[in-house]
Amino acid sequence: MNIAIDGPAGAGKSTIAKRLAKELDYIYVDTGAMYRAMALYFLEQGIDASDEKEISSASEKVDITIAYQGGEQQVILNGENVNGRIRREEVGNMASATSIYPVVRKKLVALQQKLAATADVIMDGRDIGTCVLPDAEAKIYLTASVATRAKRRYDELQAKGERCDIAEIEKDIEERDYRDTHRTTSPLKQAEDAVLVDTSEMNIDEVVETIRKICQEKQ
Repeated sequence: MNIAIDGPAGAGKSTIAKRLAKELDYIYVDTGAMYRAMALYFLEQGIDASDEKEISSASEKVDITIAYQGGEQQVILNGENVNGRIRREEVGNMASATSIYPVVRKKLVALQQKLAATADVIMDGRDIGTCVLPDAEAKIYLTASVATRAKRRYDELQAKGERCDIAEIEKDIEERDYRDTHRTTSPLKQAEDAVLVDTSEMNIDEVVETIRKICQEKQ
């Protein structure tokens, strides 16, 4: 069985998907981490996000695989575990800016579909239910208000001891929402058969329980 969870940045997709995968004993595939890994490569190579020719050329030199250690997904970029480096804010912004390119999406979608064809998976991202897994048995569109998502991200960064400005975070989220929903290739949108779940006024336990019930109804 495949469960697709889509939604905008900061909606809590990864947190919810991880919890649900553990409870259901499914494989969790964080597609956003794959895009972040590729974005990290672009950043470390000094490539400008607007240079499509360089992005296309560099994509050919990138190999991204998924490994599991202690039940947790590990993202391997060109043979190196980059889990500890892909969650930086600049990497997320680079991933949003470069995921618009067809060559980037084509490379990663192939890997994602291969994983889903061989196991029960929960996959989250921007276009899972619409493009990557259009035949998924259960589709969820997870969202929350911009203010709620910004506050969650602010609290997360503060907990890590990072200095941040909530107004700047909110601005970044709004810009990423615009890019994600207006890109030509695989824009972020709710699949026609996806169930909308707004988490603005819900805690993690409530969201997990809501989605679990939706999945059980689809089985």
